[in-house]
Amino acid sequence: MVTDPLVRLDRASRAYPRTGVALRPVSFTLARREFAYVVGASGSGKSTLLRLVAMIDAPTEGIVEVAGFSSTTIRPREVPVLRRRLGVVFQDFRLLPDRTVEQNVAFALEVTGVPRQEVWARSAHRLAQVGLAARGRAFPHELSGGEQQRVAIARALVHDPVLLLADEPTGNLDPRAAAAVHQLLDEIHAQGTAVLMATHDVAQVRRAGRRLLLLREGALVHDGTAELAPRGELAVGQGGRR
Repeated sequence: MVTDPLVRLDRASRAYPRTGVALRPVSFTLARREFAYVVGASGSGKSTLLRLVAMIDAPTEGIVEVAGFSSTTIRPREVPVLRRRLGVVFQDFRLLPDRTVEQNVAFALEVTGVPRQEVWARSAHRLAQVGLAARGRAFPHELSGGEQQRVAIARALVHDPVLLLADEPTGNLDPRAAAAVHQLLDEIHAQGTAVLMATHDVAQVRRAGRRLLLLREGALVHDGTAELAPRGELAVGQGGRR
């Protein structure tokens, strides 16, 4: 039992008015500096789970606690404070097409009022960390998919988050680019950042040997290693984003 978890869900569920139940009551904790995968077929609730942890959505029932904030007590003005403690990476990059690479990363700091000199120093540091120091003046359309995802990771890290949430970050990448992103996330984790990653890359999950949270039809059916997961649940080729 984690005594001071970074993330705690206590029977947290989520239903949407049009589509119904997306996540059934889920309970788990994530320790500081831990790395865990969220795995499941299309429609199993992976993205919904990450949205609850990011407090983009509130649970319909139950409690979500992240980095000292609770879904039951957080005030609207506190949400940006929490978000600055989190980094979020999506499958589709979500870069601003009319801004350069360095401007995309810097923008995440500029909107919070960080002094200009510090903005560019921190942006440059993160771009160097993801191996793109020389591409700062390029625009997103001039980069490969793998490079665009590394820019998105740099942007997510620029606030020095305690937790990185990655929602299918390799879903649009070829195997070589996907492997590079996995390696980068490993390096980020080794430096002390907790990582919660939704993925359909079952082969990578098996290779990593890390904890996985397996979802089926919105329910958490396994919390442990891939080797101990229910037989047949981790078929290669599972996909989908939700």
